[in-house]
Amino acid sequence: MIKFNAQLVTLDAAAEDGTPTRTITGLAVPWNVVANLSGDVGPVKFLEGSISVDGPMPKLLEYHDDTRIIGRVTERVSSSEGLLFTAKLSATRAADDAMALLADGSISAVSVGAIPLKFKRVDGVMEVSEARLMEISLVSFPAYTDAEIQSVYASAEEPQEIPEEPTPPQPSEEDDMSEPTIVEAALATQPIYATAKREFVLPSAGEFMAAYHIGGDTFANMNAAVAEYSNGKRTALQAAAGDVLTSDTPGLLPVPVLGPLVQDLNFLRPCVEAVGARAYPDNGQSKTFVRPTITTHTSVATQSTELSAVSATTMVIAANTISKTTLAGQVTLSEQDISFTSPQAMQLILNDLMGEAMIASDNLCADNLLSAATSSGVWDLTVADLLKSVYDSAVDISSNRNWTPTHMFVSPDVWGQLGQLADTTGRPVFPFIGAGLTGQNALGNATAASWNGNPLGLQLVVDSNFASKTMIITRVGQGQGDAFEYYEQIKGLMSFENPSVLGRTMSYHLYASTFAAISGMIRKITQA
Repeated sequence: MIKFNAQLVTLDAAAEDGTPTRTITGLAVPWNVVANLSGDVGPVKFLEGSISVDGPMPKLLEYHDDTRIIGRVTERVSSSEGLLFTAKLSATRAADDAMALLADGSISAVSVGAIPLKFKRVDGVMEVSEARLMEISLVSFPAYTDAEIQSVYASAEEPQEIPEEPTPPQPSEEDDMSEPTIVEAALATQPIYATAKREFVLPSAGEFMAAYHIGGDTFANMNAAVAEYSNGKRTALQAAAGDVLTSDTPGLLPVPVLGPLVQDLNFLRPCVEAVGARAYPDNGQSKTFVRPTITTHTSVATQSTELSAVSATTMVIAANTISKTTLAGQVTLSEQDISFTSPQAMQLILNDLMGEAMIASDNLCADNLLSAATSSGVWDLTVADLLKSVYDSAVDISSNRNWTPTHMFVSPDVWGQLGQLADTTGRPVFPFIGAGLTGQNALGNATAASWNGNPLGLQLVVDSNFASKTMIITRVGQGQGDAFEYYEQIKGLMSFENPSVLGRTMSYHLYASTFAAISGMIRKITQA
């Protein structure tokens, strides 16, 4: 739920005839004004007319606490400036206290709580185009600097005039000269909350380790706050792998680093993502599990004569025992390195450890897929021979099974060879459709800027964990007729302290298994 603070708000304690009215009026949220909000919401801007004035009237709360209801909204109007409102305070002790706080200026603004239904992010700003107003609250600290209550009426007498505060600055045309970059668009179904930013103070090493032991939201919020603080102060971190001592991270101690940590690895799992990671059928309670497959099917044939024996074949099911492979890694940090560096240094090291576990699991999947493959031909690097080899593989997969291949797994060097294939006129065999080559050699497409492609209708999967000159044609990720399966159970992080050396050792591990369910449908094309 997003909370924005109001401008030009008044409180009426009595009507002109002396009858108590106990109402407040004002601007609940301005249109097209960016507010830099706290938490992980970030900058938010409500577009004109984005909050509907239809539907049930919202409640009037204190500090967005739904247990502190003090009244209800009685009117909403969408103007060119923003959403105007009128709210009436109830005849309760809490509402009386709120009126007293309004009168002496202790509460000086209002704020709205709204659920964004449609929004997109443009240059980091959430632009809300449709939202539902849930409540309006009295608050003391607005997200907007000038979102103050302008006047308070304690009775039906003439109110004391309070000088009008300046209008909040609006974005200038010069601020909006650059072309906005649309980051994402989404539909929101859960409320998000935002309040005025507060200055964050870095925790001590002890506070950080306490949050780490608590885990969950506590540790996640700590990391997010440290990251936000670091970005705002433009600090930088450096981390080393293995046993990390202060001598391994000199840039983190007295000397500032001039940029963020350089990430030279992209933690991807192309092979695992294409095959699909399955959960262990035994919930990971045993070292091995059984995967049954059919080795002999039943049979149906034409009956030779009436009352003659019909075809009878016993189904044979094989019980394939699959073992689990443990993939693990660890890192040891000295207590001095934990104490003398920013807490985010530890998180960077742990992120790298988890990324390496991803690469190791993908390498296991890629190696076992290649080992299970049977050759369907040798490619001489010509276009004609590629067509023959791929279709020979498709025939081998389909024969006596009626399944068709879906994926082509290749190493990066083979991906480059496919992209460079051209016909006799020099036109690419697998063109980049976005370059205007549609209709020319439309046997699939490829691009040097992405591993995505579909040569001959097969989903291309490029993985640097494959050995060079690798090309595998198979069927995976369909749920039925999959030739190769991958199973995985993430166990996560473990840690222990070693007081004798003032160090902390952290490890990350997972269990993984592969199974060639239909080995005859895993075909490879080698090179001469």
